[in-house]
Amino acid sequence: MSLKPDHDVLGISGADTPLQGSCNKITKKDYERELRRLQKELVRLQRWIRHKGLKVVVIFEGRDAAGKGGVIKRIAERTNPRVVRVVALGTPSDREKTQWWFQRYVAELPAVGEMILFDRSWYNRGLVEPVMGFCTPEEYQEFLRSCPEFERMLVRSGIILIKYWFSVSDDEQERRFQNRINDPMRRWKLSPMDIEGRSRWVEFSKAKDTLFAHTDIKQAPWYVVNADSKKAARLNCISHLLSMIPYEEVPWEEVEIPERQDRIGYVRPPLEDQTFVPEVY
Repeated sequence: MSLKPDHDVLGISGADTPLQGSCNKITKKDYERELRRLQKELVRLQRWIRHKGLKVVVIFEGRDAAGKGGVIKRIAERTNPRVVRVVALGTPSDREKTQWWFQRYVAELPAVGEMILFDRSWYNRGLVEPVMGFCTPEEYQEFLRSCPEFERMLVRSGIILIKYWFSVSDDEQERRFQNRINDPMRRWKLSPMDIEGRSRWVEFSKAKDTLFAHTDIKQAPWYVVNADSKKAARLNCISHLLSMIPYEEVPWEEVEIPERQDRIGYVRPPLEDQTFVPEVY
């Protein structure tokens, strides 16, 4: 029996329905209930991926503070990190800067039975780098030419490639930036690059439009997530992801817990010989 998420609980749109705005606010209770249900389906999906030997790549792109990290966290938090692996590459080394642009991303592609979640990806060359002046115009144009062929090659090799763009409004991004500035636990999320990118909003918009014109291909289309509501964006994205990979229930093996071995012949070392963590709580 094929399993697909039930979209009736909160009226969440599916793969064939445009994502709606967040005018109807989702309550915390409904959000947590639906998230838990979707996470159960993600566990079933990961077992199917392992069982069938699938290779899945999911790309998360979008503006700063659009909520990509929050969605990735909710997808990964209940799944097996050996099956569902998050990749968030840092600044390339001097050696990596001399390599073929896609080279270090190829090293992170999935083996059989894996799903890789790219928190940012090779699309840095199509967004951040040209806007911030980190690549030459020739390198940028070469990326726009080669990226569609690279992705078609991945799909031909048997990889399931799914790409999400998280769209956030100007006002909502401003609000989230202010929250990060004022919250010590979120302050680390606001980098100098984010601030500089904010000042180049229109340039990023133009780069995104150009990117879509070249890379929104039939074999690997872009799916846009309305991200002004974090809760709705998370649920919509996970729901859509589940709908993109037909999967079935993989029965669990019967497990019997054996009796614990007899303690005969074993004497535990004195507790005072061990260093314990202070019981502050």
